[in-house]
Amino acid sequence: MKRLTIAAFSVAALLVPFSGVIPGVPNLGTMTNAIAQNIQKQPMVKLQLGAEKQVLTKDVQGKTKTTWKALQGQVTVQPGDVLRYTLTGQNFSDRAVNNLAFNQPIPKGMVFVLKSANANTNAKITYSIDGGRSFVENPKVKVTLPSGKVEEKPAPAEVYTHISWKFPNAIAAKTTVNGTYELRVR
Repeated sequence: MKRLTIAAFSVAALLVPFSGVIPGVPNLGTMTNAIAQNIQKQPMVKLQLGAEKQVLTKDVQGKTKTTWKALQGQVTVQPGDVLRYTLTGQNFSDRAVNNLAFNQPIPKGMVFVLKSANANTNAKITYSIDGGRSFVENPKVKVTLPSGKVEEKPAPAEVYTHISWKFPNAIAAKTTVNGTYELRVR
């Protein structure tokens, strides 16, 4: 069994620089709250990371039903468990926020579930396979075929290291945006 706490995760908003430090989270019972603000008194965004565990059950006809259970406090997860994370950015100021972006690392011991990232509003979602140095919509890796020829193939889920959401439209005052993604425990 593996113990997992959200302290293994970090949340970043590219409204940099921050006016304070994003506090570490000792467990899921105290979700990450942070204030992002730049030094020119730009609008403020509150960031929060929530987690849910996938629960699979069968109905009377034998069909599999998927539900999500919110995680709180210390939790135990098993290899193969799927967790869904929601990154929420709330503009609690009275002005619009421009150029908001979320960057989320994929921790060791977890594998990104391909095509699971989305947003509740228009966002460009990109991925990194190089530790967050570069982001693209469809990461590719070079593969050497038995013939010796090198081809580019879609990157496998195991090599994804980060996910990024860039919100091209201004985030209106008193508005909330979120990005979700799923990870599988190795």
